[in-house]
Amino acid sequence: MSNLIHSSEAVLRLNDPNTVFADVRFVLGEPSAGYAAYLQGHIPGAVFFDLNTDLSGPKEIHGGGHPLPDPVVFAEKLGQAGIDEGKEVIVYDDQGGSIASRLWWMLKHAGHEKVKLLSDGFSSWSQAGYPITNEPSHPVGTKFSPQINDSLQATITEVKAGIGQEQRVLIDSRIHDRYTGEDTSKYQKAGHIPGAINHYWEEGSPSGVFLDGIHQRERFKDISVDREIIVYCGAGVTACPNVLALTEAGYNNVRLYVGSWSDWVSYEENPIATGEE
Repeated sequence: MSNLIHSSEAVLRLNDPNTVFADVRFVLGEPSAGYAAYLQGHIPGAVFFDLNTDLSGPKEIHGGGHPLPDPVVFAEKLGQAGIDEGKEVIVYDDQGGSIASRLWWMLKHAGHEKVKLLSDGFSSWSQAGYPITNEPSHPVGTKFSPQINDSLQATITEVKAGIGQEQRVLIDSRIHDRYTGEDTSKYQKAGHIPGAINHYWEEGSPSGVFLDGIHQRERFKDISVDREIIVYCGAGVTACPNVLALTEAGYNNVRLYVGSWSDWVSYEENPIATGEE
């Protein structure tokens, strides 16, 4: 079953009491822009989740730029948003799924299976003339009971242990010049985790539309479907669209390294590679 849903199908769920739309728009470098966009117009009834305050925990020395929030706190926010195990959640953004897929992954990690990404995003919804409102939603609160599935994430210890192992594939989801180390502007160290291959996340959603499983499989045709895959990015956000893409492509053993590069370089002793693998 696909993790994607197109606007033309999603609009039929607008009055479904068992469906919750979740707006996860966010602009890196402009932390208030996502909520401002939500207030200007959103899918009727949609609840808003902020990447920094709802989908991330406090930053520490280690753990990366967007560590996971406390699972109890996250579960409470889901309940306040009207999300429980019986609801289907449709997540959307306007950034090619780069932010919404973080919520998709977090819900999966929390044990919630009924979640889909709006594949063509909010702009397509709006351009199609589907309903939009600027009225904030007032969801009826419920209780979400998390069933954490830690098999969906990889620890830094597991990432280290996998370096050089033929059966394990490490995917760096960042833009190519950050992977090679040519771009030194973002983090205190440039390059990638030794052995990682580069698949830039945005190639999975050209023009802002998330590709279906057949096209995603073509993207990753260099990787056997029976391999164990660990995906990372800069801070554990834009790796998520690659996790979703791999899942759509039929890969069943895919894990997210939540801390990602920002966590990796916080340890002075961790090895770094530059250039092409």
